[in-house]
Amino acid sequence: MPLDHYVTLGRSGLRVSPFCLGAMTFGEDLGWGSSVRESESIIDRYLGLGGNFIDTANLYTKGHSEKIIGDHVGRHSNKRDRLVIATKFSGNLYIGDPNGGGSSRKSIVAQCEQSLRRLQTDYIDLYWLHIGLQIEYSLLERTVEGELMPMARELGLGVTPWAPLKSGILSGKYTRQNAGSVKPDRRVWAASFLHDKAYAVIDELQRFAGQLDTTVARVALAWVQGRPGVTSTILGARTLAQLDDNLKALDITLSAEQSATLDTLTTPTLNFPAGILKMVAMVHAGGTTINGEKSELLPAFGPAKPDDHY
Repeated sequence: MPLDHYVTLGRSGLRVSPFCLGAMTFGEDLGWGSSVRESESIIDRYLGLGGNFIDTANLYTKGHSEKIIGDHVGRHSNKRDRLVIATKFSGNLYIGDPNGGGSSRKSIVAQCEQSLRRLQTDYIDLYWLHIGLQIEYSLLERTVEGELMPMARELGLGVTPWAPLKSGILSGKYTRQNAGSVKPDRRVWAASFLHDKAYAVIDELQRFAGQLDTTVARVALAWVQGRPGVTSTILGARTLAQLDDNLKALDITLSAEQSATLDTLTTPTLNFPAGILKMVAMVHAGGTTINGEKSELLPAFGPAKPDDHY
C-alpha cells in the first residue's frame, strides 16, 4: 500500500495516509531529536511521497515541534491546505500556572490559541486530548486489545498507534546476539524493555525479515498497521534515513501463518473479564457456531449431551 493510498479515520470521513508522520522528535531542545533542517527534510520527503497526516502536540520539545511545522508548512497555504494537521492539548508549558494545562474549558481554549500561533494557521484538523485514541500499540504492548481496540471498532473510531517499535526495541538494532553490549543511548529507560520475551519476538521478526527480504522494523510496523481497527500508524523518525526505511513497511504483506505466529507469541494478559469470556461463550452457545465462532460444551456447568437437563 503506497503512502498516497489514503484511508478514512474511523467514520469521520477524514482521509489520511496509512502512516502518520509523528513530530515528537522535531527539535533538539531536550537533548535528543532532529535539528530544524533535518525535521524540514523529513517533512518534505513525507509530503513528496504523498503523505498528508502530521501529528504533534503543544508539549513536544516545549512547543518547538509545532513551531517547526508552522514555519515550514503552516504559513504556506499551498502546503497547509492539503495537510491534515493533528495536535494535542493537556500538556502544561507554564510552570506555576494550574490552568496552563489540563482539560478545563479555560485551559483548552488557551492551549488551542497558543498552538494556532505556533502552527501559523487559523484551524486545526484534528484536536484531541493527549492520549485520546492515540494509544501505545506494538508486538510488545497489546493490552489495549482488551477494551480500547474493541470499543474503537464498535464506535467507528480511528486508532492511530504510537510507539509501534516499542521505543526502538523492535527496530532491529537489538538482538539476542548483542544482548548486554548494545543498549539504548538516548532513551536509557527503554533498556527495561529488553527482556526474554522481547528477544523471543525479535528472533521471529528476524526470521520473517529474512523470508521477506526486508528488515525487522518493517515487519514489526506491518504487523501493527494490519491490526483490525488501526487506521494510521504514527512513525517517529529522528532522521531522514529512518523515515525512508520505515515507510517501506507499507510494501510488506505478512502471510496468515506469519501473522498467526506473531499473534500467538505475543498474546497479552488482559484484565478481567477478558480471561473468562471464552468460557462465558461456551456457557451461552450450547455447542453451536455463532458469527463464525465455534463453541464447546462445558459439562462442569451444564449439559453434556442433548436432553441432558431437567
